[in-house]
Amino acid sequence: MSVETLEFQSEARQLLQLMIHSIYSNKDIFLRELVSNASDALDKLRLESYRDKDLQAETDDLHVEIAIDAEARTLTVRDNGIGMSREDVVGLIGTIAKSGTAEFLRQLKETQDAAGSQDLIGQFGVGFYSSFMVADKVTLVTRRAGTDEGVRWESEGEGTYTIEPVEDAPQGTAVTLHLKPADDEDHLFDYTSPWKVREIVKRYSDFITWPVRMVKQNPLEPDSADADAEAGAEKAPELETVNSRQALWARPSSEVSQEEYHEFYKHLSHDWNNPLETVRMQAEGTFEYQALLFVPAQAPADLFMRDSKRGVQLYVKRVFIMDDCEALMPNYLRFVKGVVDAQDLSLNVSREILQQDRQIRMIRRRLEKKVLSTVKSMMTEDAEKYSTFWREFGRAVKEGLLDDPENRESILEISSFASTEDAEKPTSLRDYVSRMKEGQEHIYYLTGESRTTIENSPHLEAFRAKGYEVLILTDPVDEMWVDSVPGFDGKPLQSVAKGEVELDPASEEQQTEYTDLLSWMTTTLADTVKEVRLSSRLTTSPSCIVGDTHDVTPTLEKMYRAMGQELPQIKRILELNPEHPLVTGLRAARTENPDDASLAETAELLYGMALLAEGGELADPGRFLKLVADRATKAL
Repeated sequence: MSVETLEFQSEARQLLQLMIHSIYSNKDIFLRELVSNASDALDKLRLESYRDKDLQAETDDLHVEIAIDAEARTLTVRDNGIGMSREDVVGLIGTIAKSGTAEFLRQLKETQDAAGSQDLIGQFGVGFYSSFMVADKVTLVTRRAGTDEGVRWESEGEGTYTIEPVEDAPQGTAVTLHLKPADDEDHLFDYTSPWKVREIVKRYSDFITWPVRMVKQNPLEPDSADADAEAGAEKAPELETVNSRQALWARPSSEVSQEEYHEFYKHLSHDWNNPLETVRMQAEGTFEYQALLFVPAQAPADLFMRDSKRGVQLYVKRVFIMDDCEALMPNYLRFVKGVVDAQDLSLNVSREILQQDRQIRMIRRRLEKKVLSTVKSMMTEDAEKYSTFWREFGRAVKEGLLDDPENRESILEISSFASTEDAEKPTSLRDYVSRMKEGQEHIYYLTGESRTTIENSPHLEAFRAKGYEVLILTDPVDEMWVDSVPGFDGKPLQSVAKGEVELDPASEEQQTEYTDLLSWMTTTLADTVKEVRLSSRLTTSPSCIVGDTHDVTPTLEKMYRAMGQELPQIKRILELNPEHPLVTGLRAARTENPDDASLAETAELLYGMALLAEGGELADPGRFLKLVADRATKAL
């Protein structure tokens, strides 16, 4: 019955420092750990009582209680759960004492296996020892359900801890923290403040299944535990439950109203508006999790800011783990808010470990597919709601065409694009394909800075004349993904401003007639173009500039330069309309007087007009204006 004093191994203090400063940057979460351990103990007792009908245990009022003694500066978290025997205390609470060796530290630092890392840092003792962030001494009294003898464990987190048997210990576990003085500079709050403790419970443990109770506060009394102590001298203080125990994601959807979902969304997102869509998921089997996700009705102002927060909240067994868990949601769905509650993860998991965790990756894949399928349903069942979604988040979603090859087809299915078919209504690729002309093999598109610029582009002339629909792509991300996506539904994507488009190719006779002019202009404009050729894109304009199939577009080139990335000069191709009077006139003039110096100026004007028509910038605007003015003067 004597007190045993046991020594920590020499590395114990180093390990405590690692736990406190590396894993627990926020000191408030010591209470999350203690309440979570208490909740686990209650879960275990409930399960054990189901399995062992002869277990002598009290199960009528399972709960967690938090008691504060401001005068003694102690905070106690007690439960009436499964409790621990002496062997349990040494094996579980003594985890760091047993594992606090150089070998443990080496494994924790060197392990590359995510599951192994979780096993190492997710043991009971790690969370329990976070108490030493806020306490000079920790005392634990426990009795295992069904046994008669209790155990008392105590340590100051230094070189030793004591363990001894105790009589008359209640069933369950009580952890008493002898608190350090408050220290604002060290972010060490006054944890004898009932208000502060309630705030922590509401933030981190609000959805714990079991009631978490504290002494009921009289709103007229000051925020201090002193009044509670005085009241206790006269009569037993009245307790109240401080956590809501309302895990919406765990309740059947039939029992949750839209108003409750909306209020929960506003609580999560700090958005004043109701969400556009609510998404629920539940998975059972190899690994279990529940998810409650929300698609906002309006894009946040920081949607495209580099340092914007993203990701959903992560819970483990209803215990809050972290905000903005980026590992659970891809960047292109960063606007999605919500909660994921996983059953089989460690409470002490870090963001780095989450990135590598196999279960997290599987959950993420399923969440992605669920959100995309929800948007697809929205697209077919509620056009107005889908229209709002795409207007607010379409630009972000299209980033997934670059970042998420696995779901590229699904993203293309839910995407909408402006087109020449309808000036007001965007089209899906599925609808575009259904309208394709007989014999049309490609999905045509044109990128640019605005719809007006694209609609006035000479590149569209022949397509418009033949009734071919062209997608109008004006978002900056469009310049990127069109080169990564080969096509849709077996139909290749084709820029109307790149490569050769054989709509009405020039006849052999025209090719022969223009051979000399094309060769001469290619030489004359060699500093700015790589080739001059006849065009099948033009019906009314004299010329246009196109790129080779794999050339960077002018808009993308501007984007790179704006980001400080200098590119080598990209020479493009000048195409001529063989039916236009200016072009036929130039050919005739060159045939009659090939040495006329003014012909080179005409060639330069044809190139400049083509460049301006697509919204490009002239290298020497002053020279171009002088050429135009001279020609206008001669025409008078």
